[in-house]
Amino acid sequence: MTGFASLTHEDDRATIGVTVRSVNHRFLDVQLRIPSSLGDLEPRVRALLQKRLARGRVELGISVQLRTAATPTVELNAQFITALSAALDTARAQGVVSGSLTPGDLLRLPQALTIRERPAEADPAVEAQLAASVEAAVEQALADLDGMRHREGDHLRADLEARRRALGAVIGRLAAAADEGREALEARLQERVREISFVVPLDQGMIAQEIVRAAARSDISEEVTRFRAHLAHWEALEAADEPCGRKLDFLLQEMNREINTIGAKADGLGVSDLIITAKAELEKMREQVQNVE
Repeated sequence: MTGFASLTHEDDRATIGVTVRSVNHRFLDVQLRIPSSLGDLEPRVRALLQKRLARGRVELGISVQLRTAATPTVELNAQFITALSAALDTARAQGVVSGSLTPGDLLRLPQALTIRERPAEADPAVEAQLAASVEAAVEQALADLDGMRHREGDHLRADLEARRRALGAVIGRLAAAADEGREALEARLQERVREISFVVPLDQGMIAQEIVRAAARSDISEEVTRFRAHLAHWEALEAADEPCGRKLDFLLQEMNREINTIGAKADGLGVSDLIITAKAELEKMREQVQNVE
């Protein structure tokens, strides 16, 4: 789900900058930074994001610098000029100053004149064209982000597929080790029964049934079958077009549950080591799946 894209689009009306980044998140969490003048465009930008992205924390920022020059306006501070003129009249009467107030004098007094930039009048046609340019820039940035995410995803998919195959091999070795352990258990029980039968008469039929029940409690064939079914389902989800990150996360929980059950039931040489290996692979896959949309 991680990715980054940034671009600048220029035309006759404005310079438009778009930056978008995404990181891992359980759901789709969108954070937008859009100029207030483009507030009406926010629903369309969100729709574009939701069309391409299904999961992740996404931050998208848009900047717009218009090329239309603002029209300056100059305002005269009448109250200040009146007070200044009265003060100058008093100064002239006292012989302190002479002459009249000139335009140059006013320009040297910041309180006398106020210069503001008046924005150009809104033109609906120009605003519509600007909105279309912003939307096109956002679409291109999202396409670039999607390309980066796909490249990251190819590497991630190869890693997860290798681990899935490794788990398939481990579960096969677990099944074989558990079968050997069950057979060894039956042999040990039968040997123990023969030793006891020399001392105490035993019902051989009943003893045989108990041996079978004891061995059956260590049978993991059902768990192995379900685990292999989960691996097959994983492969099908990977091949599908729709997002599958949360489904893969659920499958890993189910596979971990099966491994726990196998570890509790199976008895055999090397079973414990194989259980540890399987759990380690599942944990690595769980961490990686958090990156999958």
